[in-house]
Amino acid sequence: MKRVLVLTFALLLSTAMFAQSRAILLNESFETLNAPQGWGVHGGGNANWNVRNTDKAGGSPCELEFFWDPQFVGTSYMSMGTYDFTGIEGVAISFKHYYENFENSASIGIATSSDGGTTWNTAWTEEFSTTGRYVVNEYVTSPDMGKSNVKVALFFNGDSYSINYWCFDDIMMYVQEENDLNLLSIDVADAISLGDAEIVFTVSNLGTEKVESFEARYQVEGQEAVTESFQVEIASYEERQVAFETPAFLFPGDYNLSIEIVSVNGSDDQDPSNNSAEKEVEVCIGVAQRIPMIEHFSSSTCFPCVYVNVDMDALTAANPGKYTYTKYPMNGPAPGDPYYTNECGTRRTYYNVNSVPQIFLDGLNVDAPVTQEKLDNRYNTPAVVNIRGAFEVEDNTIKVTADFMAYTNISNARAYISVNEKATTGNALTPSEGGNGEPEFHHIMMKMLESAQGKVMSISEGQYQRVEYSYDMSNTNMEDINDLEVSIWLQDLTSKNVYNSHYAYEYTDHCYPVRNLTHTASTDTEETFSWSAPEAGTPTGYNVIVNGELVMENTQSTSYTFDYDGEIFVAEVVALYADGKTSVGVVETFGDGINVMETAESCFSIYPNPAKDVVKISAIEGQASVVRIYNVMGMMVDEVEVNSDNMEINISDYTPGIYFFNIEGKTVKMIKD
Repeated sequence: MKRVLVLTFALLLSTAMFAQSRAILLNESFETLNAPQGWGVHGGGNANWNVRNTDKAGGSPCELEFFWDPQFVGTSYMSMGTYDFTGIEGVAISFKHYYENFENSASIGIATSSDGGTTWNTAWTEEFSTTGRYVVNEYVTSPDMGKSNVKVALFFNGDSYSINYWCFDDIMMYVQEENDLNLLSIDVADAISLGDAEIVFTVSNLGTEKVESFEARYQVEGQEAVTESFQVEIASYEERQVAFETPAFLFPGDYNLSIEIVSVNGSDDQDPSNNSAEKEVEVCIGVAQRIPMIEHFSSSTCFPCVYVNVDMDALTAANPGKYTYTKYPMNGPAPGDPYYTNECGTRRTYYNVNSVPQIFLDGLNVDAPVTQEKLDNRYNTPAVVNIRGAFEVEDNTIKVTADFMAYTNISNARAYISVNEKATTGNALTPSEGGNGEPEFHHIMMKMLESAQGKVMSISEGQYQRVEYSYDMSNTNMEDINDLEVSIWLQDLTSKNVYNSHYAYEYTDHCYPVRNLTHTASTDTEETFSWSAPEAGTPTGYNVIVNGELVMENTQSTSYTFDYDGEIFVAEVVALYADGKTSVGVVETFGDGINVMETAESCFSIYPNPAKDVVKISAIEGQASVVRIYNVMGMMVDEVEVNSDNMEINISDYTPGIYFFNIEGKTVKMIKD
């Protein structure tokens, strides 16, 4: 039976001449739901074209879609603007697309028109009959090449009833040079741990010649640039991910990272317009393994939900330990799921859900079902929050304890705890009652603690917060007290970004973290830190992490001594429990008295910042006799005696970069121009 989805969308029918670089004529990634300026439909099928907030083609949301309804038979041209092809014999076209077949086959292609869209000349076309994701890289030419006012269109040809939809993204049209290497992306995560950071990026060869070598440089804000040569074999149209051999050593803070391609095959790149990129990177005192949070809106009276539920069951069965899951039963389609509650309605309102099935992965609305690729992408994205919890039951009462530990300052967040039943049958309805025929449903939300509004939470860097709740589950739709699971997650209230999630350990005591993590300088060249056992529970050992590196595993000791060379260190200790359970880590930051976690609480200021020759320090209030100044490698470069509450320091001889001014453990970052 053909699925029906009513969508309306009006596309601009105007034409426009686009500003063009020397080689790139079109580069469209559909960043919003609005149609690009100058795009329009010719030949019918106007209602079939939409821009949707999806990423099926393999780019980032949004993307262009040709939908089957209303049924259209023929050729529909989506004009992508008007271009000047004077002196141009042909152009390269590349784009990503996802085709979902219903029956038979259909075609897409590229066409040109030099008479305003009355006559179209096909430059490239291909027929598809198999559902899948594809990439097109083609050199195209047509009788319209060499003319000055040429429309270029992406077209659909066939009976739209034969498809479900066709999605397109990252459409590029360009004049090929011999040497043209495109810096496609900077592949460093948005948030990374302090220490050595691998600088990874992706390039694509847009030129006609194979790229056998290229030179590139990267620069981190406040540090010297690093330039390296790469020996590669990248064919025309091919993409390649590469990494600099020299990592960047980064302390906690926000940095601008820039990468630039310097040369290609020993000479200048012939199109420098696509040779550079920038990215803002947050460096934290640590990162955690992300466990993606799946929030699924469904109903036992929704027939399309059956297929999504089957696929989601297969996905979760293949990925144990790589997800957290909560499913909200909805009160529609009529008569609605019998297990719908007002708390389900609160989450529906929060996400503005108006139909089912819908799924949110870490707060982002994704097409249902979630694909393995999307789950892997989120799982492999570092998290800046770590979560651990456990629950116990007595009679019909559940008691939940959860710890939320942050590697960066977190504000405007909500902590959510959802008590689910792993499998339910009581909300299954017969077809005569309006049910969808499923006999069993999974991860069904029974109660949110303390409510569906969540608990307001702000966490300072390196600290953790604990919540504890108990609730009588006999007041819910619970069927079996021995079949519960508890989903825990922390979410930014406004952006809806989920920092991290975790299932609570089931029917067991909470895994408490260590206490009293402290450090002392043993000698001039050694550092020791120690800790106390948790307030409750019996750990089987401890993991010790220094600057993101595991240095002691499952140790029975409660102290650790290591060689100390004056750099800043972040130590983290995790308590280990039976059956692979762990606590959240406890963190201490140290190094020659610098405590970067106290930066926000500094009781002095530096200005101007950035500075070139002289900085002024104010509001010292007699708290210390010395200002110690450190470079980005953690080495002390200057030590200045305090002589007043407002003093000046000459920095004209400092190398441009980032410096840390420290007074009695309080630190302020300064940039030397």
